[in-house]
Amino acid sequence: MTRVLFVAGSGRSGSTLVTNVLGQADGVLAAGELRYLWQRGAVEDRPCGCGQSFARCPMWTRVMKEVDADPAAVAAALRDRLRMRRLPALLWRRRVEPHPAVAALYAALGGDLVVDSSKLPPYGLLVDGLPGVEVRVLHLVRDPRATAFSWRRRRGLDGPGDARLMSRPPVAKAALLWLVWNATAALLWRRSGRYLRVRYEDFAADPAGVTRRIADFAGVPAVPFDAHTVHLAPTHAVAGNPSRHRTGPTPVVADDEWVRGLSRPAFALVTAITAPLLWRWRYPLRRAAAGPPAGAPTRATGGRG
Repeated sequence: MTRVLFVAGSGRSGSTLVTNVLGQADGVLAAGELRYLWQRGAVEDRPCGCGQSFARCPMWTRVMKEVDADPAAVAAALRDRLRMRRLPALLWRRRVEPHPAVAALYAALGGDLVVDSSKLPPYGLLVDGLPGVEVRVLHLVRDPRATAFSWRRRRGLDGPGDARLMSRPPVAKAALLWLVWNATAALLWRRSGRYLRVRYEDFAADPAGVTRRIADFAGVPAVPFDAHTVHLAPTHAVAGNPSRHRTGPTPVVADDEWVRGLSRPAFALVTAITAPLLWRWRYPLRRAAAGPPAGAPTRATGGRG
């Protein structure tokens, strides 16, 4: 049996940092965004979180020998099965057709708790239907105005030296995706008994306490903190925000640059699109009230993904 903590939600919600923090606990594999393993890892040979290229990482080399599949074909099949246009049928059936190579991947990862920060709810539903896989869902949400601002930053896919940039959707698209994927995650799992919703802002305000809550939910040991600082050892996160490569003493702080940096029209547009969930999850509608919880450390630059 493979135990998976699936991090659901939308992009730029802090999943990379939360995944890496959880990966410091004994018996936890911080695997990153596994839905991208086939394309970014096996086909493009991008860096693993450990610093080695995917093809040279000993852990992923062992896993891929057990999987024995054509990565490009699997990547194409997943892109087809996870298209946005399939979402209505997915919600009706509550099922995504499993793929044998994906099933083999998670079977090969068995032993530890696998933290999969793929976020996309249709992919989470696919994983939830795999034989021999036990899934718990961590629904991580962040203020949509913050995520929309973060998406507009120019950032190399694997750090500043990477000419290929992470996607930069317009604020309206970022807001719509936030609404659709977060609403879908709640609809699919909130009544399952295997679901925990956490706001990134609460994690930034009390990282030790919120991490302990997540660890208890996942059934793994707590991660030690020194106030708001955690010591990160390398993980095997296969894809995600380039911050997955960060190691050493790492402060967990709220990134509030968006409060000042997001334009008034963009703030109003994102607020209007995401309003149905803002009030439910205790996010203010007005800019003056937005931002990190009172007393939370802040920083002027950077972002979480």
